Amino acid sequence: IIEKGPNTWVITNLALAELLEELEDIAPVMYADDLAKKRLIWKNGQWHALPDGIKTALATPLFSWKDKLKVAGEFFRKKGNFESETIAGTVKRRLGKSFLDYAIDPFVSGVYAGNTDYLVTKFAFKKLYDLEDKYGSFIKGSIILSKERDKIYKKKVNKKIFSFENGLQELTQALITKIGEKNIRLECKYLNIQYLSPYNFFVNNETFSHVVSTVNTKEISNLFSFIQPDKINQIKNLKYAPVVEISLGFKTWKGINIDAFGGLIPSKEKKNILGILFMSSQFPYRAPGGGAFFSVFMGGVKKPEILQLSDTETIKLLEQDFKNLMKVSDFTPDLLEISRHPNAIAQYGLDSKKRLESIDQIEYLYPGLLLKGNIKDGVGIADRVEQAAKTAKQIMSA
Repeated sequence: IIEKGPNTWVITNLALAELLEELEDIAPVMYADDLAKKRLIWKNGQWHALPDGIKTALATPLFSWKDKLKVAGEFFRKKGNFESETIAGTVKRRLGKSFLDYAIDPFVSGVYAGNTDYLVTKFAFKKLYDLEDKYGSFIKGSIILSKERDKIYKKKVNKKIFSFENGLQELTQALITKIGEKNIRLECKYLNIQYLSPYNFFVNNETFSHVVSTVNTKEISNLFSFIQPDKINQIKNLKYAPVVEISLGFKTWKGINIDAFGGLIPSKEKKNILGILFMSSQFPYRAPGGGAFFSVFMGGVKKPEILQLSDTETIKLLEQDFKNLMKVSDFTPDLLEISRHPNAIAQYGLDSKKRLESIDQIEYLYPGLLLKGNIKDGVGIADRVEQAAKTAKQIMSA
């Protein structure tokens, strides 16, 4: 089963948990194997598991002793007040450089395919920013939130990794079934959208009270020619990370033990691969017995040129890193498929404040027009579901 976009989701908010509940009769969830709890980070020529408790945190070679002691005092550290601070600045200030290099940097590569020196904490990791802003500490805030959340919330928002038997497309198909295929129109190559008056839009000879856009920022001006150019320009500045996604299958696996969710490679290690998901460890049925299936990610903000390479050039770079990372002497996969995403993941930098202000102004000027998608509110799939649920309630209450 080859995914050509997201590979797995994590239940991190109530909206996603409730959507899965609503659809469970037609799209039963499959949770990842317990092996998926183990996350690997590459350092100095080998994989190391991310700590999952105090003992492993003390023993791990990923972080320096100086920074381990610094984390122990994070609870008491003075609160910062830097709305424009980058993720790199926030993490170095509160946790230390080794945590930035070997925990947060690879995590940011996995989520954003981005650069910690560009992404701003308040916009890219708002929940983390809020922990310090509201409670003065990441640790203190996490403890307080954990106590405040009731048992029902904790049971539903279980942070489990999941997919479906036939891949994530099952969720899309389940939504189509619920909504009714007759109510969905695809392949709309040409859209003529006109704003007539508040809550009154003319779209391809039909009238609508609301228009919700989730398109790439580069397409907004094409779709909505009635929006003032100065407002659009603040939105069009949004940068995107290009990502090359490669599916690799081996009928017989002869490399390292792959009993984990996957592995991420920090920027300091200077590899072309951003990360590798061990899909057949998460969902064993996705590879034959004794075999293995992987999703490999390359490119991102730091190596955008990889997107422009030919298949042959891409595979050459892939082989070089994969053999070293996964300890295989012979790179002869039985399945190899490349997917290229030029505008894969939005990057929330310093320009985010002006972009969000422009979005609010546009929605105020044109009541009924809602600009959504990954231009705001996070880039994860769980973020999209939460945003969609709020948008639906907003429309229904209008």
